[in-house]
Amino acid sequence: MTNPPKKRVLSGMRPTGKLHLGNYVGALENWVRMQEQYECFFVIVDWHALTTDYADPSHLKENVIDVMLDWLAAGLDPEKCVLFIQSHVPAHAELHLLLSMITPLGWLERVPTYKEQKENLKEKDLNTYGFLGYPLLQAADILIYKADVVPVGEDQVAHVELTREIARRFNQFYHRVVRTPNPTVTGLPMSGPHLVFPEPAALLTPAAKLPGTDGRKMSKSYGNTIMLTDPEPVVRQKLKTMVTDPARVRRSDKGNPDVCPVGDLHKIFSSKETMAKVYEGCRSAGIGCIECKSWAADALVKILNPMQERRKKYADNPRLAWDILEAGSARAREVTDATMDEVRKAMGLDYSLEDDSKGRAKDSTK
Repeated sequence: MTNPPKKRVLSGMRPTGKLHLGNYVGALENWVRMQEQYECFFVIVDWHALTTDYADPSHLKENVIDVMLDWLAAGLDPEKCVLFIQSHVPAHAELHLLLSMITPLGWLERVPTYKEQKENLKEKDLNTYGFLGYPLLQAADILIYKADVVPVGEDQVAHVELTREIARRFNQFYHRVVRTPNPTVTGLPMSGPHLVFPEPAALLTPAAKLPGTDGRKMSKSYGNTIMLTDPEPVVRQKLKTMVTDPARVRRSDKGNPDVCPVGDLHKIFSSKETMAKVYEGCRSAGIGCIECKSWAADALVKILNPMQERRKKYADNPRLAWDILEAGSARAREVTDATMDEVRKAMGLDYSLEDDSKGRAKDSTK
């Protein structure tokens, strides 16, 4: 008996430069697990970066390489998944264009992140079609691979639902009836619609609460990150300045790890044994915050050191990483070319001189 085919996954990241622990916990760690269970396509979405940072794309290539190095460092394996660059697969743009012909404007305007980002990024002029249409480009990214599932956090579920609506609308407009030969033998119905796009499902990923050094969500815009590339002395120094339980003003004050940002780090990265010491020591004031932070640093360094060793192999020879991206982009183009052949056929855009000459010959016999 043959094993059933693996479900296909599509996910991606914008190239914003080197990644931080929040990126690892929020996505990368889960991707590394998923590559063992699914057929995974992971894309660096450089066109998406232009929707908000179109004014200065000078650092785009450098950022692409940095993201790729961190992906490889985290454990993504090009033998187990396809790693590629969005702009190196032109069919993404073609499908985006064709889908834009059928997508109502109101569908894009109601996407929750559209108004949120315009509000949060007031310093940028986002009154562009590219920004309004980026959820549609995202839908094209997903549909062109006929992805079964899309790993997302709760804030991105609306984007997957939009993708499902667009797939449904395309299939309603453009489908053809497929007649099954010998239905009595195959057991299939005599005829039925051929749907080009499956409707992808959102796969909610567990989102651990990962605070930055100031207690807020870890984000480059807040300047509170611990980078995957930070060497051990930098990690330890950053943790020394990290905010803690506000109730612990003096060393003798008792604290609560459940309301402490350092406690949140322990919950994600430390062992059960260390967690037991943290709870006992903090609640009894048996340990101070400096000692607690040093234990958190130990746990982080234990995770980051192997990543940084893997990253160095590629950082010393970036051509290796670039070759992986090029090979992955070639594999992605094979899939997208097949999908676009199907799309063009469904829409009646599969023109050819051969078909035209056959039509003329048929007309001449009348």
